[in-house]
Amino acid sequence: MREELLRWFAERGRDLPWRRTRDPYAILVSELMLQQTQVARVVPRYLEWLERWPTAEALAAAPSADVIRAWQGLGYNRRALNLQRAAREVSANGWPEDLTRLPGVGSYTAAAVECFAHGRPVLPVDVNVRRVQERTGHPFDHECAQALMDLGATVCLARVPRCAECPLAGGCPSRGRRFEPVRKQGPFEGSFRQLRARTLKLVAEAPRPLAELDRDAVRSLERDELVQVADELVRLPS
Repeated sequence: MREELLRWFAERGRDLPWRRTRDPYAILVSELMLQQTQVARVVPRYLEWLERWPTAEALAAAPSADVIRAWQGLGYNRRALNLQRAAREVSANGWPEDLTRLPGVGSYTAAAVECFAHGRPVLPVDVNVRRVQERTGHPFDHECAQALMDLGATVCLARVPRCAECPLAGGCPSRGRRFEPVRKQGPFEGSFRQLRARTLKLVAEAPRPLAELDRDAVRSLERDELVQVADELVRLPS
């Protein structure tokens, strides 16, 4: 299965910009952007981000308000602050041996940076990788990571996999099966998440009087340190 997968990837793998670098900072940027955000939305924003802040040191020195503004539209804006905090830690002390010590970096993200930047023999297991592993019953190794991600994202889909297009179908015990939908987060439209996003967008444009904004949204954003409130005025952190 491993050989079939890698042969397929060599012909069909996606050409993504973060696959052309071994820079741990650039890979960290891509991994944090890709959390809960589709690849097609991330690609242009990733390129813009690295053009503006090409190194951890550059991002560390940036005003947090600029970082939050640059993240607008990617969702889950706290990731922007975590990325900057991680950059400041790296800028001050270098890359730690245990990457999970960095703000916003969990076990998967640490494994992805270790694998893709440093070539260490660790397989980062995201939802796509796990799906292919579970359905095929094959463990695979770290050299298959990108191939597994592409196969899970484009062929071995969550509900109705495209088995006729799959290079592993011949030996896959799950071939031809259909799967129950995975429980997803509620719709964004009309949600408190949407209200938070709208509130943050207004504040990113210019400081706003607290009286003009939804107080619950402001309190939530303030807890996440995405806004500051002083003298009844809401603004981004400096």
